Amino acid sequence: MIFQRALRRELVSTAGAVFTTLFTITITVMLVKILGQAAGGQINSGDVLALIGFQALNYLPVILILTGFISVLLVVTRSYQDSEMVVWFASGMSLTRWVAPILRFGWPIIVLTVVLSFVATPWANQKSAEFRARFEKRDDIARVSPGKFQESASANRIFFVEGFSGDATKVKNIFINTVREDGKSNIVVAREGEMQTDQYGQKFVVMEKGRRYDGMPDQANFQMIEFQRYGILVGNTSQTAAGDKSARELSTLGLLQKPTNYNLAELMWRVSLPLMALLLMLLAIPLSFVNPRAGRSIGLLIALLLFVTYSNMVSFLQATVAQGRLSFMMGWWPIHLAILLLTGLLFLWRLNVNSRYHPLVFWLVLRRAVLLRQ
Repeated sequence: MIFQRALRRELVSTAGAVFTTLFTITITVMLVKILGQAAGGQINSGDVLALIGFQALNYLPVILILTGFISVLLVVTRSYQDSEMVVWFASGMSLTRWVAPILRFGWPIIVLTVVLSFVATPWANQKSAEFRARFEKRDDIARVSPGKFQESASANRIFFVEGFSGDATKVKNIFINTVREDGKSNIVVAREGEMQTDQYGQKFVVMEKGRRYDGMPDQANFQMIEFQRYGILVGNTSQTAAGDKSARELSTLGLLQKPTNYNLAELMWRVSLPLMALLLMLLAIPLSFVNPRAGRSIGLLIALLLFVTYSNMVSFLQATVAQGRLSFMMGWWPIHLAILLLTGLLFLWRLNVNSRYHPLVFWLVLRRAVLLRQ
């Protein structure tokens, strides 16, 4: 009991440090990426915090899997390096006695991974897509940030407004450059403009007191027209977004109700995450062996290489199922079975090495006896 309490305490403290480090790195990378998208006008600046939260939920299962794997790896490796495992084996205790306390430590991670994988992550992906779609459906003028050039949704028009006057429907000092299919440019500048919607739901920006320049960018024969009022179509409120949701946005029940290749591949990924969390924590026990007189860098590198290989193989099988080259029933289990067999073989090898009847141990004992007789 004392051993289990001490082990649980060490595992929890190590897991807290590992999780904090991984989560901080992930949040920092996502923050830089999403702030760059907001600065580029790809998302609404007011949605940055919400999108970071949704992305954090999306990456949280992988972070938890890595947390459990690295924590067990570090704790058991430290026990080998501090020669505690020598005392453990000398007391007649087996390496398999570590499985029960490791599982008691890891079951909350596995349960949380299940909840995140099957419930929270699809919800977060759906909400993130809704935020982005809501911003994409805004008309071109509504996307513009004052004092910054902004490309339209159709990528053939560039807007610039100095600022808003009054409410959000009125802008001042407008610049609009439209590139037509024949390569000509229409440049419109005006002192002020206002958003208006006609009876058919089409949105126009109606500008007053401005000029329009028509011509080819590489030629000097531009035509100039002065106007009192000029309208440009910038959106259609009657348009509705159509199309199926992405497989990552569907709930688990939705994936089962629509068993397409992409949906089954997404279901396979969600099933694989809790299995990875369980198998990697078990694999870390025999994989943590190090020579107390040597460094532990090589063992950690091998363990991380196995994790990367395991994760990439799951992604490869997921892509194979999505492409229809492999069925779901034949794709979800082989890699997990291989890791389970590898874990069993490593346990057998470590148990055999630490056995008093191992040939190497017998030879060392016999050699010591001969030396003592001499």
